[in-house]
Amino acid sequence: MNTEQIEVIYVDGERKQFPRGVSIQQALDAVGKGRDRWIAARWNGALVDLRFVLEEGGRLEGVSADSKEGLEILRHSTSHVMAQAVKMLYPGASIAIGPAIENGFYYDFEVDEPFTQEDLARIESKMKEIISSRLEVKRREMPREEAIRFFRERNESYKVELLEEIPDEVISCYQQGDFLDLCRGPHIPHTGYVKAFKLLSVAGAYWRGDESKPMLQRIYGTSFPDRDGLKQYLKFLEEAQKRDHRRLGKDLDLFSFSDEVGGGMPIYHPKGALLRHILESFEKREHLRRGYQIVMGPTLLKTDLWKRSGHFDNYRENMYFTEIDEQSYGVKPMNCLAHMLIYKSRIRSYRDLPIRYFELGTVHRHEKSGVLHGLLRVRQFTQDDAHILCMPEQLHEEIQRIIDFVIEVMGIFGFEYEMEISTRPEKSIGTEEDWEKATDALVGALNEKGIAHSICEGDGAFYGPKIDVKLKDALDRKWQCATIQCDFTLPDRFDLTYIGADGNRHRPVMVHRVILGAVERFMGVLIEHYAGAFPLWLSPVQATIVTVTDAQAQFAAKVWEELKELGLRVELDDRNEKLGYKIREAQMQKVPYMLVIGDREVGAVGIAPRRRDGTQLELMSTGDFAALVEKECLEASKGRVGLGII
Repeated sequence: MNTEQIEVIYVDGERKQFPRGVSIQQALDAVGKGRDRWIAARWNGALVDLRFVLEEGGRLEGVSADSKEGLEILRHSTSHVMAQAVKMLYPGASIAIGPAIENGFYYDFEVDEPFTQEDLARIESKMKEIISSRLEVKRREMPREEAIRFFRERNESYKVELLEEIPDEVISCYQQGDFLDLCRGPHIPHTGYVKAFKLLSVAGAYWRGDESKPMLQRIYGTSFPDRDGLKQYLKFLEEAQKRDHRRLGKDLDLFSFSDEVGGGMPIYHPKGALLRHILESFEKREHLRRGYQIVMGPTLLKTDLWKRSGHFDNYRENMYFTEIDEQSYGVKPMNCLAHMLIYKSRIRSYRDLPIRYFELGTVHRHEKSGVLHGLLRVRQFTQDDAHILCMPEQLHEEIQRIIDFVIEVMGIFGFEYEMEISTRPEKSIGTEEDWEKATDALVGALNEKGIAHSICEGDGAFYGPKIDVKLKDALDRKWQCATIQCDFTLPDRFDLTYIGADGNRHRPVMVHRVILGAVERFMGVLIEHYAGAFPLWLSPVQATIVTVTDAQAQFAAKVWEELKELGLRVELDDRNEKLGYKIREAQMQKVPYMLVIGDREVGAVGIAPRRRDGTQLELMSTGDFAALVEKECLEASKGRVGLGII
């Protein structure tokens, strides 16, 4: 019997002696530290299973299922339960990978026939049997070559491929019943720890995201520590589905996609194009009043330029190329090159700086078909792109100006936000000194403004670090839109200079930034944020005139013409249809105001507006209604937009 003692220090400071070889579970149970609460633990800072054996002293902290780490462990464990159920129901299935993801998990399978919703119900039922069996989940370690033989004998080619790339001589697996899966862990002690789960959907997914590799079946699911959490999440999904911009885009006749055109290429219908025009006009005005100059660059630039900038070496997998007159060209994925060439077109003085170039530039980036998602992930999009060239001593103020710009605009749209700083990625250009100066400039600007931020290591652009602004929508989901990138490198590569007060040439700093980001993506976010019910100033149609019968058609047409002249975006519905049908249709279109024209309105030569929320207003003239709309537009846009197409 081993009598050697080790000391365990608990998170609350309590200390206790145990024989060497005690398990985490035993160490927690011995002091009543939440026996039924923990699903894993943190030992000396590392996440481990509750069955982990202690060979030396250290610090111990239990991990609960409702913590961030615990929830990830629970969901990953649930994906293993799902994989076991699939193998039991479909013995010929090959398993690939099954990680925890935000809000749930997935597992990829190779099967003869695609899964159906009925299949998901069968898999759920089998999972419940596995959970009820409370199968122990045990960690097994084995030599890598032995693991390769094990999975090869079972025709698990995807596991073999993964193992052949792992450099470790000893690898870990987890076993529950007769199901064994390659995994680092940690995992729950037994399958009974899965309390509340739901399989959500199935989709195709290329192995490792590579379109040249086999198409697998990916089952998505979620798991929570209790049924209340699951119920709340499913309710959230139901609301998110109602707000899905792809469905609303079709229902509101805003945009469409066509296989004849190609994936990731949106087609804007009249209302969608008008919504986009309103956004872009708003942006132009906001930039002009802040001292930006509007510029435009070409879509095609010689490949030699992309090589000089570093895009060819660091970004070409996302680019499209073509050849004209035996000369290679790259379709621009970004707007910065043309802006630098504009700067370089003549000698610049320190008195000219800062120079702020702004372009609503359409760019193209190659996105894999599997990640395309409505307007949120496309191959052609327009960025509200700007590049600021300034002296190093002006950098701090320029970054702060951009931060103020972002905050002000997001306030107009009603978004809350979080900020994070992304640092140098592995694939990058420039010196360590330049990266350090750029990162310090971004951190310093946020600190001076008292804006809390997180650090996202290694997620910067290849030419410089950045501030990413994560918007929070009405469902508290986060969206990446605005970004501020600090760049000392490209001005050097393109030999950008200015004449300083000392008469010598100096190197400017360049700040890349977007406020809305991709206009397409921002529109998608807006549609979901507002659930298609746009604020009055932004709505493509501000009012719909509805006639009760044909007898009011002439007066309704007169009202329509008057309101258009006054600057309203208004539609006329004088179809020979039942009034209730026309009203319901206007409501489905989420138009802010409905103007029902009956005999009373004709007799009084006025209109009685009805708001989208059902509020009925008093009879008024078209002029008074236009004044009311303008007042509401100005209030909603914080004084930016009144009547008319801006």
